Amino acid sequence: MNFEVWGLSGSLATEHREHEGPARERLWYWLDAVDTACNRFRADAEISRLNTTHDRAVVVSDTLARCLEAALLSAELTDGLCDPTVLDSLVALGYDRDYAALRDVIVPVRAHRPSPGVGAITFEPERRRVSLAPGCSLDLGSSAKALVVDLVANDVARLGGVCVEVGGDVALRGSGPNGPWVVGISDRLELDGNEPRVSQHGGGIATSSLTTRTWKSRGSTLNHIIDPRTGYCASGPYATATVSASSCVVANAYSTAALLWGEEASYHIAQAGWSARLVRHDGRVDFVGGWPEEEKSA
Repeated sequence: MNFEVWGLSGSLATEHREHEGPARERLWYWLDAVDTACNRFRADAEISRLNTTHDRAVVVSDTLARCLEAALLSAELTDGLCDPTVLDSLVALGYDRDYAALRDVIVPVRAHRPSPGVGAITFEPERRRVSLAPGCSLDLGSSAKALVVDLVANDVARLGGVCVEVGGDVALRGSGPNGPWVVGISDRLELDGNEPRVSQHGGGIATSSLTTRTWKSRGSTLNHIIDPRTGYCASGPYATATVSASSCVVANAYSTAALLWGEEASYHIAQAGWSARLVRHDGRVDFVGGWPEEEKSA
């Protein structure tokens, strides 16, 4: 099954055909729940309301609490580089509207500054209470998208094998109809059939790129990967980073941070015990850890 959501392509496949219906139900349940909780472009989204409250504790929904937990884990794993407090930087760089309305215009850029970091968030998970310090606004989009595929895959895995993908974030559980799941790896939002493929039974695979979700401003090309240390978009030696890890949330955290770690990315990913495929701007590929043997698409 192929679908579109948030301007991205997605796919869902199950080991057994009779599980496709229940899998679709869980997919749309979680997509709707996370959209309602975390879509910063929706004025009625829970995160939009949360971002208007500061120095006041707010009780959030279970879904938003899960998304915030995933974001804080991502920040912890990457020493703060995968940072949920970069919203003001994204807005300052012009990413203040849905991407479909952004890519065909030249946007003005305001002054940027380092992000406040997760220290500006007070979160009591057992009570689902959140408080943001003044100047702190959240964008949970990256980790929330990865969390969605993990949540769907976890629910469907009770029935059998499943593969869920949204915009390059993939969660795998169990086996496919004919053995391990086969995943195409691309630095584009859509596959064209010529990408290398890897086989994998479980866990998650995530791809982050400086060449997708870009926009123009005064002759410069900007991207959505923000370096929280500067508040400006990433500009390192790698154009694309794909990481395989225990879950898609973890893989997404490391693939995002890899584009900010630069030449140190291989070290950090290997030290964590994960594997990666890092593509330089000139097309050269660096493999990290036990990256699966690649096959060409048929």
